[in-house]
Amino acid sequence: MTPTTETTVGIGGAAESTDMVLNIGPQHPSTHGVLRLRLVLDGERIVRAEPVIGYMHRGAEKLFEARDYRQIIMLANRHDWLSAFSNELGVVLAVERMLGMEVPERAVWTRTLLAELNRVLNHLMFLGSYPLELGGITPVFYAFREREVLQNVMEEVSGGRMHYMFNRVGGLKEDLPAGWSARARAAVAAVRSRMDVFDDLVLGNEIFRGRTRGVGTLAPEAVHAYGVSGPIARGSGVDFDLRRDEPYLAYGELQDVLKVVTRGEGDCLARFEVLLEQTHNALGLADACLDRLAGLAPGPINQRLPKVLKAPEGHTYAWTENPLGINGYYLVSKGEKTPYRLKLRSASYNNIQVLTELLPGTLVADMVAILGSMFFVVGDIDK
Repeated sequence: MTPTTETTVGIGGAAESTDMVLNIGPQHPSTHGVLRLRLVLDGERIVRAEPVIGYMHRGAEKLFEARDYRQIIMLANRHDWLSAFSNELGVVLAVERMLGMEVPERAVWTRTLLAELNRVLNHLMFLGSYPLELGGITPVFYAFREREVLQNVMEEVSGGRMHYMFNRVGGLKEDLPAGWSARARAAVAAVRSRMDVFDDLVLGNEIFRGRTRGVGTLAPEAVHAYGVSGPIARGSGVDFDLRRDEPYLAYGELQDVLKVVTRGEGDCLARFEVLLEQTHNALGLADACLDRLAGLAPGPINQRLPKVLKAPEGHTYAWTENPLGINGYYLVSKGEKTPYRLKLRSASYNNIQVLTELLPGTLVADMVAILGSMFFVVGDIDK
């Protein structure tokens, strides 16, 4: 009989100090699209976090180089699908700056109006979806009701519900339909009259406040180090908004209405409060734009362009305060009808990087609350 050797392996308490690697995604319901989080856990606490991106990558920046200046607008409005009008706007502003082109006053004010309506549409999605991720089902129904009211007027003016394709180099596609301003004003008033639902139903909910207060605190130093912007940065007390600090469009004339909302706590609750108060302010800005448009004399909504539009050789940079933060557009031209290079700096790409610093030290149970409060769109990361 062949002798055998038995080995007893005792794991005992040693297993308690063994780190676990956990993949969240890329199809986890807590994410806004296809994002993967690679977490290293020590028990219930996150030790390291790595956002893994690229699952939706569409190569938009390379496609820009094979499309003319009219066609790239279609590509640009799709990366942040909740902010399509604002995405288009940054591209045309960069091209107009390269051309040295002045846009008619009527187009400037209409662009500002539609950008603020698009901001409200973006914020309403997160005001409804964030409580949903924490177990509160009802707010998302109210959010979609208000979105439908505003989407109806956006669809009437542009023909699109999400991808408006209404901006053009030199202005807008066409003038506003007859009677549209009155319908837009009524829509803004209707949404404003029901915004207290989010103040009472969400912020007044003690469970929501318990899940978000003091959770996922983001320091201002991390905001600056990672280039975080928008409501997330302002929730950490970073008082910066391009609409006030480097005004574009008609924002220079709206300083008495524009309010830059900040909070000092830097936690999930602060970020939600900034988003909510910013939505109220965007509705006020929309009303101010409607008032100004009503006082403008009839005039052109765009500039006449040559059949083949070519930007002069050179480079320029335009940036805008998109709903989710700062979007930048670095345009390089060789004098052709297509960009030689168009580099896109998107808000979500920078904002999501800070998770590597924000998640370590927190509990797995708080991971969804923190992730949802970062207010990102994955297409804006994987552009």
